[in-house]
Amino acid sequence: MLAEQRHQLILRALRSGGTVTVTDLAGRLDASAATVRRDLLKLEADGLLTRVHGGAVVEEAPAPFTEAAEAQVDAKDAIAVEAVRMIEDGQSIILDSGSTVHRLARRLHGRRITVITNNLAVYEELVQDEHVQLMLLGGMVVRESRMLDGFMAEDNLRQVHADWLFMGACGVRAGAQVMDTTVAEVPARRAMIAASDKVALLVDDTKFPGTGMVKICGPEDLDVVVTDAVPGAAAWTAFEEAGVDVIRANPVGAVQTAAAVDSVGA
Repeated sequence: MLAEQRHQLILRALRSGGTVTVTDLAGRLDASAATVRRDLLKLEADGLLTRVHGGAVVEEAPAPFTEAAEAQVDAKDAIAVEAVRMIEDGQSIILDSGSTVHRLARRLHGRRITVITNNLAVYEELVQDEHVQLMLLGGMVVRESRMLDGFMAEDNLRQVHADWLFMGACGVRAGAQVMDTTVAEVPARRAMIAASDKVALLVDDTKFPGTGMVKICGPEDLDVVVTDAVPGAAAWTAFEEAGVDVIRANPVGAVQTAAAVDSVGA
């Protein structure tokens, strides 16, 4: 088999499964492990995949912020309605780079709080509000995601403390593992968790299971999940076992606990 054919088959396997091992690829391609490793080195050099221990992964391209911001707007607004009720005047909160988090920021005008963020859309939303103390984290500008990221953002987060972190995610997988699609964004999100007393995950129903190949955190790192999703056995059992408070929002702003929703659907 020609090298180009192997490369195409490797990429096809990764795009269908997200991650594959060298052993698995060698079996599929009827090639030696050494040949597969050379193929992975070439594809990584071309920017088409990322090698990991024993295999490789491909990063799923997240939707640009402007595209994500226009999706599931009613659900995101319902989630924001519930999330804003958790915030007390005088508190400090961290808002991450997600589009759902931006919908929350739109409801913070006039609040006497401190907002720490790497989200440029949040900054633009609140920069003129004199009631809100606003801290913009440093870092490289990621234009498509409208965020600041990198080691400077992580370093800034080591210097601050927040009562709450409100964060989004690309997916919530079995066992309530919170996932991202972009490796580079994960360290800052983990630093946000470390800097916060409590963590609230804001995710609409498309995030179960959603996308993502990189773990941000597990349910043990969460205090609250706010979602419009109908409870699913795998994630909800893990939330319950970890003591996470699940709040279900709907477009009219009603709140139901996971237990109440389960009883209705029974």
